[in-house]
Amino acid sequence: MKVTVIIEKDEFGYYAYCPELKGCHTQGDTLDEVLKNIKEAVELYLETLDEEERRILLNKEILTTSLEVRIA
Repeated sequence: MKVTVIIEKDEFGYYAYCPELKGCHTQGDTLDEVLKNIKEAVELYLETLDEEERRILLNKEILTTSLEVRIA
């Protein structure tokens, strides 16, 4: 199964979450650590769902993009 994972970096480390799975998020000091943590979090989250719940949540279309904006 594939899920969308968003990773953000700030002065404290890395933060990752899965938009399809409400409340599924984690953090880590390094990129490798946060990737390992979010994979585990997603697997544990999906284990709590029945087949129909998984089908509904994992069929969402998540689009990502970057925008360039002007600041006056």
